[in-house]
Amino acid sequence: MAGIETKAGTGKVTRTDVARYAGVSTAVVSYVINGGPKPVAASTAKRVREAIKVLQYQPNATARALTMGSARLLGMIVPDSTNPYFAELTDAIAQAAAARGYAVLAANSRTDPETERQNTLNLVSRQVDAIIMATVLSPSEVAAMPVHGIPRVLIDQSSSVHGIPTISTDFEQGAVLGVQHLIGHDHRDIAILVGKDIDPARTDPRHNGWRKALREAGLREGPAEFTDFTRQGGYEATLRLLELQQRPTAIFASSDLLAVGALRAIHEAGLSIPDDIAVVSFDGTSESEFSWPQLTTVRQPINQIAERVIAAALSPASLGDHALLLATELVVRKSCGC
Repeated sequence: MAGIETKAGTGKVTRTDVARYAGVSTAVVSYVINGGPKPVAASTAKRVREAIKVLQYQPNATARALTMGSARLLGMIVPDSTNPYFAELTDAIAQAAAARGYAVLAANSRTDPETERQNTLNLVSRQVDAIIMATVLSPSEVAAMPVHGIPRVLIDQSSSVHGIPTISTDFEQGAVLGVQHLIGHDHRDIAILVGKDIDPARTDPRHNGWRKALREAGLREGPAEFTDFTRQGGYEATLRLLELQQRPTAIFASSDLLAVGALRAIHEAGLSIPDDIAVVSFDGTSESEFSWPQLTTVRQPINQIAERVIAAALSPASLGDHALLLATELVVRKSCGC
């Protein structure tokens, strides 16, 4: 780190080093790391975070917690930490938190409501500053959890719950985007692979988006296969589709994992992708890039979600009690026929 002075005898980068690199005062660095008490212009805050990243500055969490009465720790609960989407999102959130001087303690509910409840209570007992959660609980169960005033931010869903701020992807519009792309390739019989919900009364917004795109194109609904959000689930659901008397010409998979399972089933059946069956997936993780063929996918804006989630977790009133849904991006590769 040429030109950067470290604290004498320690070799550690100091707050002064970060301030000098970013061209700001040490007070501004403190405001960015601590989320206040004074506001910092977005462009300036970006320079400070870039300096923190480049210099690999590590704030003294223990000293800061004693000074501010805060653990500087955020909790996060996801339903499946082995899912590449949640793994990548957790990493992005941890990086966004670290840039503000916070650590993230992540827990896996394994899509089990009771495990999620226990995870929540464990995080509350650790006095985390906020809890970020992709919940499998019903709205009433979420509202009833005893969190003792700890702010929560919901992710991976399309509506807020009892005033809890929500940051997520616009799943319905993203599905419309993916299905419209298949329709643009003259597909008229488009199936969907969609994850089963614990609550049968809830409809996956990606399922709604698939229906909407077909309806707007004047097409009938193709077959819908409900399965686990896993590679195995996608594999088994696609096998069922391939056994139909009228096999669909395209599949919209509501996650990359489901799509990867679908690719295996199609390959094993001796069919060609996309000549016999085209596939478009949803998520846009690295899994989609390294499948064969590479998956055309609707990419979720992971980095945007992470930044917005941390902002809402540290300042819940900034978002209010509504859901902020972020736009997706269609990434065109080979599995659709382009």
